[in-house]
Amino acid sequence: MADSIQIQLRKGVLDLCVLAVLSRGESYGYEIASTLVSAVGMGEGTIYPLMRRMQTDGLVATRIVESSSGPPRKYYRLTELGQTVFETHRSDWRAFTVAVDTLLEDLS
Repeated sequence: MADSIQIQLRKGVLDLCVLAVLSRGESYGYEIASTLVSAVGMGEGTIYPLMRRMQTDGLVATRIVESSSGPPRKYYRLTELGQTVFETHRSDWRAFTVAVDTLLEDLS
């Protein structure tokens, strides 16, 4: 059961986590995935479909950069809409976590 809640929590905040990473500056897919694996244990395979959806939704823009050490890299950055959505989601997350923390403290 504990694994199940961890999986659901991760799925629920994946968009917010990606937006948070990109709020710090543009990044390429593997770098985003590595950051999320280290920070919250997200699987790398879930990032790329999400990035395509965010691009389709107008939250991120991309550019391709040639690399001397391998294939070209696709860099992602927040659009103005993406920044607005990030700020809204961050505010909602903070309010939600405060409410949950309050409930958990009241139960002790």
